[in-house]
Amino acid sequence: MTDSHFGDKTPLGHVAERQAAGLVALAESHGTEMPGHLCSGADAMRETALLLLLLWMPLHYLNVSFGILLPLLTVFAAGLLVWKTGRSAWLGWSRLERLHRLIVQERYEIEHHRAQEREELRVLYEAKGFEGKLLEDVLDVLMADNSRLLKIMLEEELGLTLQVHEHPLKQALGAFLGTLISITCLIFFFLLFPNYGVLIAATLLIMLGAITSAVYEKNRVLASVIWNLAFAACAFGCSYFLLGLFV
Repeated sequence: MTDSHFGDKTPLGHVAERQAAGLVALAESHGTEMPGHLCSGADAMRETALLLLLLWMPLHYLNVSFGILLPLLTVFAAGLLVWKTGRSAWLGWSRLERLHRLIVQERYEIEHHRAQEREELRVLYEAKGFEGKLLEDVLDVLMADNSRLLKIMLEEELGLTLQVHEHPLKQALGAFLGTLISITCLIFFFLLFPNYGVLIAATLLIMLGAITSAVYEKNRVLASVIWNLAFAACAFGCSYFLLGLFV
């Protein structure tokens, strides 16, 4: 069965396409397994630590005085705090806009292509093992209420669970706190140990961010810490090597 709603696809092919659209709407840099504000905070903590470390390294290499280095780190950190917070909020709003478009599209299909929506439901529930009169009864019940049908189609066809989507401002708060914690620790260690405090603090913060993400996502903590530190060490080593080559 094909028509203008399905295009050149079968109901099963249409459902597969819609599920793929749902996966795209859910796609984020930090995934969906971990609460958004915690993920934003952990990511901001690691990124801030690495960026400030990469800024400190050439200045330290060039023997910039403590009185100049501290204000430079502080000024850069302030700009980074604003950027990380705003970027997290914007990404959250963009994601909500994509979800809203899918909801509007699905509501339109329910209101104007009810027969085709029933066929999509049939494909979904046949895959669950429903058949015969039981299948028809289930379809009749679901098709009787547009609000319930919209919820079912969003969850079953697109794989969306609206309750898990956090407000963008909550995600921005997570990024703000993660960045602020990182900045505070780095400046504190720099004041205590001017020569290597930033390096020590950045290492600890990257480890903390990796541990936080691994625990909430139920990944291997040791592997997460090792890989995060390895990537940070590669970035630091590359910058340090190029600095020695050109300066």
